[in-house]
Amino acid sequence: MDKSSTAFRTISEAASELDLPQHVLRFWETRFSQIKPLKRGGGRRYYRPDDLLLLKGIRHLLYDKGFTIKGVQKVLKEQGIRQVIAIGQTGAIEPVTVADKDSQLAAIPFGAGEASGLDKKDTKKLTDVLKNLLEMKRLLDNARQ
Repeated sequence: MDKSSTAFRTISEAASELDLPQHVLRFWETRFSQIKPLKRGGGRRYYRPDDLLLLKGIRHLLYDKGFTIKGVQKVLKEQGIRQVIAIGQTGAIEPVTVADKDSQLAAIPFGAGEASGLDKKDTKKLTDVLKNLLEMKRLLDNARQ
């Protein structure tokens, strides 16, 4: 019986799913602070579904795109975990920038309509708030550099 997609994975299950040796996952934990499997008694690791998505993104950048560990660390620092997860899922490396934040907003599932319970006015307000938050994030990211 296969586990559901939301189930936690042991290190052996995660390694098998990623087609990597277990020691590589342990090594990556020392190099990427964003990888934080749940650890139970005896140090047994359990990877959450989001951990696996991040690992797939890191694996894609390292093995398929030829990035170095420092290069992946830089992508994680500058673009964040979500971008690396997206890279792992889509294979695309283009960063999400402020210039294309409107296209990013279009993908957000709080569109107007009866199904969402929001009218166009509320959707516009939420979109404006999100644009402001993205701009603030960009300013904070620039200030950290």
